[in-house]
Amino acid sequence: MKILAIDPGNIKSAYCLIDTNTYKPSSFGKQDNNWLLGFMNTQGALFDKVIIEMIASYGMPVGKEVFDTCVWIGRFKQIAESQDLEVEYIYRKDEKMNICHSMKAKDSNIRQALIDRFGEVGTKKNPGWFYGFKADIWQAYAVGVTYLDMAKESGNK
Repeated sequence: MKILAIDPGNIKSAYCLIDTNTYKPSSFGKQDNNWLLGFMNTQGALFDKVIIEMIASYGMPVGKEVFDTCVWIGRFKQIAESQDLEVEYIYRKDEKMNICHSMKAKDSNIRQALIDRFGEVGTKKNPGWFYGFKADIWQAYAVGVTYLDMAKESGNK
């Protein structure tokens, strides 16, 4: 089984296709949101669930970009459900606690914790677990890892 984990954005979103048993990423990138909708529409047979990082309010004012991201989250959910795929949400605070065991964790802490857990990035000659990862792809992978860890902990995958 595989899951599609998404770190949504208002224009582009990062995604990572992850094996549910090994946690190995098989396909990943950061693409225009319309491209990702098309990918989900045509490649939905490649995965069993879609896991999306959900926006949470912490009482601070937010801008148009956050609301646009919320619209895209809904569009990703709609295309997944149109293919009978289950959709789950993961919050950023859950990622921080699951991967780094601290709410103070930043993106760089999450990246390092993932490398410590799964292995090096590697090089072109010797690609590692994360070869090709950059920027928001790390966050998409963190979304998937957090979901898989929480599912394993609760007994349902």
